[in-house]
Amino acid sequence: MTSASAIQLHARATAGFEARVDHARLVLARAAAAHPGTIVQASSLGAEDQVLTDLIARDRLPIAVATLDTGMLHGETLLLIDDIRERYGIAVERYAPTRESVIAFVGRHGDDAMRRSVELRKSCCAMRKVEPLGRMLAGRTAWVTGLRREQSSERAEVEFESSDDAGRAKVSPLADWSWADVWHYIDLNDVPYNALHDRFFPSIGCAPCTRAVAVGEDFRAGRWWWEQGVKECGLHVAAPASAIGASA
Repeated sequence: MTSASAIQLHARATAGFEARVDHARLVLARAAAAHPGTIVQASSLGAEDQVLTDLIARDRLPIAVATLDTGMLHGETLLLIDDIRERYGIAVERYAPTRESVIAFVGRHGDDAMRRSVELRKSCCAMRKVEPLGRMLAGRTAWVTGLRREQSSERAEVEFESSDDAGRAKVSPLADWSWADVWHYIDLNDVPYNALHDRFFPSIGCAPCTRAVAVGEDFRAGRWWWEQGVKECGLHVAAPASAIGASA
């Protein structure tokens, strides 16, 4: 028997959906107008970010689209870069960790460093994500994220517009969207999405650090599942000095 797709499992029309779509479009349009030529969507290539890319393309907004190619992403995730180019004519910018830093880190700590301690896992995230994000944001005054309040308790008060530690505008147009909203939009607009979502991966990061979730588990249960406590990589918490310095 064929298992249900993520759309079949999650897409639901809910009250106020059209208003939330209109508001997200307005937030994006205002941000693009306020930051001409210096705004980027920092896309994880997850479901929320695919919705945002579709909205940006649909309204022909001058917002660049970029992603962090950590060197450890799932093949299914990387395939979306070509899908976006073919569907929307958008060339996704890719920011990777420096080769020298990866060689040094793996040589010192091994390929499984992230499993050995929270500190090493965070160091790996800092190398593969936070530092490249700094380069992505260098010279830019605003960035767009797919953060939603429903994703976790740590994100429950995400604002539509705020400022990051370096003073850039941080824009989260889907802050008030539900998971049902995200998938309803994907269904209505035939948005390309990561095939791993059909295999019960609601939140997708690096391959060694992401697993499918079980019924009843929260959105981020599949991220660093061997750890206890807050499940963040550092991109959406107080920025380390390395990231701030790189983007100054």
